[in-house]
Amino acid sequence: MTDLLSRLLDERRWLLADGATGTNLYNMGLAPGDVPDLWCETHPDRVLDLHCQMIQAGADVILTNSFGANASRLRLAHAETRVAQINHAAARIAREAADKAGRPVIVAGSIGPTGQIMAPVGHLTEAEATRLFTEQALALKDGGADILWIETVSAIEEMRAASRAAEAAGLPWCGMMSFESGGRSMMGVSPPQLAKLIDRLPCSPVAYGANCGTGPAELLLAVAGFAAAGCERPLIAKPNAGVPRYQDGGLVYDATPEVMAEFAVLARDLGVRIIGGCCGTTPAHLSAMRAALQDRPPGPRPSSDAISSRIELLMNR
Repeated sequence: MTDLLSRLLDERRWLLADGATGTNLYNMGLAPGDVPDLWCETHPDRVLDLHCQMIQAGADVILTNSFGANASRLRLAHAETRVAQINHAAARIAREAADKAGRPVIVAGSIGPTGQIMAPVGHLTEAEATRLFTEQALALKDGGADILWIETVSAIEEMRAASRAAEAAGLPWCGMMSFESGGRSMMGVSPPQLAKLIDRLPCSPVAYGANCGTGPAELLLAVAGFAAAGCERPLIAKPNAGVPRYQDGGLVYDATPEVMAEFAVLARDLGVRIIGGCCGTTPAHLSAMRAALQDRPPGPRPSSDAISSRIELLMNR
């Protein structure tokens, strides 16, 4: 059977992925330094509410609140023995929101990086990373996730480990790296290198791309680099809503809904199939993105200069 993501990609030119999880939960009362993933057990009603807000804003794909719910990261909160319970709860909550949406909404099991540096630079082996990701993946599948969503990865070895975890869980998956302002990931991987890796993975993803990073313009420039490698899988673009700054004791991101709407249109015209937002992206941003994608007709493929100038113009208003 064709998975729901592949079916919807066959039917539609673009899909809208949701916005931020962690930064929105902070706005809902999560204290600085607290672990967002644990709210799946302690505040499931608020996590459910956030998913419902994203769906109401137009999301076709919602990410489970499990980005940091691997044993390596949960160890910092003394919760490493509760990986299965937390991930199962995260998927179950998102599944509840999706099932009452009244339209197809994909539940994507969010898996972030381990928080460790991969060997040989660091000490984490590919086999151990695979084990950590597989533990998460199996629980997310059991809780009702449609796909796995591997994001903010910086190393090729970690992406390979994630692909093996998806294969072990028997779920389709999407894979994203995060690129710095210099156009490479923290571990030095370039967009063309990621594109060339995708079809050589043990289990290839349905779609791949970039998330997080320094802002919408920089991320789109990274995504444009994927085309140079010739990989024709659907692309994903999910940038932060600009750059954060401290204001009134909290973080505020400087990209307005208007800026993110412009990003969404540029991404669509660049050929991106799954468009969303990462840190700082609220339901208000997402609603503006959906409206722009629906109301503004497709345009020509934007150049790098056009991407930078159109985003910069709105950022400086």
